[in-house]
Amino acid sequence: MNGDDFGLTPGVNAGILAAHLGGILTSASLFANAGATDEAIRIAAATPTLGVGCHLTLADGDPVLPPLSLPTLAPGGRFRPTWTSFIRAAMAGRIALAEIERELTAQIDRVRSAGITPTHLDAHKHVHAYPPVFDVVARLARRFRIRAVRVPCEDSPFTLMARYSAIPRAGRQAMENLALLPWSRADRRTLARYGLPASPRFLGRALTGVFTARRLQSMLRRVAHGVSELMSHPGYPDAALSTVRTRLRLERAREVELLTSPETIDFVVREGLVLMRHDGVLSHHSFVNRYAS
Repeated sequence: MNGDDFGLTPGVNAGILAAHLGGILTSASLFANAGATDEAIRIAAATPTLGVGCHLTLADGDPVLPPLSLPTLAPGGRFRPTWTSFIRAAMAGRIALAEIERELTAQIDRVRSAGITPTHLDAHKHVHAYPPVFDVVARLARRFRIRAVRVPCEDSPFTLMARYSAIPRAGRQAMENLALLPWSRADRRTLARYGLPASPRFLGRALTGVFTARRLQSMLRRVAHGVSELMSHPGYPDAALSTVRTRLRLERAREVELLTSPETIDFVVREGLVLMRHDGVLSHHSFVNRYAS
């Protein structure tokens, strides 16, 4: 269970910490250069049981490197504001892959220099799913010996479309998930080409922002054998979040409540689900230990 957007705001940081200490969250993905990154790094240092990966950013954020050194990636001093604007520019050849590689290297170095050994790589708005960018990310994963790289496409995309078509937002997100299928197949081949482990099965894209206890349990009941990553966005709305471009606000607090609820914890125990980090370290949670005993 992973919490995205670690470092976005103090409220998001607090929600991720609460979901980890009192719930089923085992890891978080850290922005290298967001408004509350420094605080998130301090939280990570004080919470060694929390796995921390890099939430690589190429859209909707500020670069780590000086913007003048990234004329095609951050032409106005910041990254392009949306997934669409980034992907269109990248597919048109208007963004230099060399700039992307330098900036992503700097982001990973920023996290590592803070004393964090990243357990995984993923990306804000899943921009790394675009195969030429994914190739860069996979190469950096091998260079920095990071064994887990997210491929952000849920399995059985046609089934997801049928299952969630009547749910507001989920239907559209399931359609977007289906659109990523060709890229995801290419990305998995890229991992194999670089000698990296296959990406864990990915869950949670279609239900982003619309999780309920029933939907979460239904999804977890269908988890196949092997390793899966469930993406979440826990957090508490605060003043800083109101200044950030995001469609997830009150939904973040609902996810904290869901991930820490006794009902969810009891379900995980009953189903015999094993909670672990991307690096294979088992959860510290007492309820997992109770089940194992």
